[in-house]
Amino acid sequence: MSQGGYAIELYLDPALENQVLKAWNVLARRQISSQLIEIESRPHITLYSAPFIDPTKLESIIKTFASKQEPLPLSLSTIGCHNNLLFLAPTPTLSLLQFHSQLCDAMRREGIEISEDYRPENWIPYCAVAQDVPKARMAESLCVLRDLKLPVAGYAMDIGLVEFSPVREFFSFVLGNTVEG
Repeated sequence: MSQGGYAIELYLDPALENQVLKAWNVLARRQISSQLIEIESRPHITLYSAPFIDPTKLESIIKTFASKQEPLPLSLSTIGCHNNLLFLAPTPTLSLLQFHSQLCDAMRREGIEISEDYRPENWIPYCAVAQDVPKARMAESLCVLRDLKLPVAGYAMDIGLVEFSPVREFFSFVLGNTVEG
């Protein structure tokens, strides 16, 4: 049972999202892991996470931040695993690292503490493709992902806040969109 909390997530354009969903579906069909599908997650890169947060305080910060950004080029180029998590990692471009660092700065200015794992000097960007993969099936899972034609490139288009688990979105904003939604 996974613990609950809140996360600021960076969402992918539809074509890139579909590439990640392909991996989720193949792993689910092989009965390796379907947890991300079951909790109604959406392919994303987590920018920040905390056990408790005031969503209303974050909404204005993220809305202002998103309006000053442009869609962010991403290239999911590497397969990785950590403990029982399997992921695709984006190439850590300067624009991605600056995007994350500027978000952290905006949050700090509003008195929100950034935990150790999400501080710019420690943050490792990744897009989860399977959680709680049984140790005995990790090698098979990696072989399945190897069949993806990496790198897959696209853009990060939206930023949002979710509560988990299951996943419930509070809000999301399109990057660069200054029009009221």
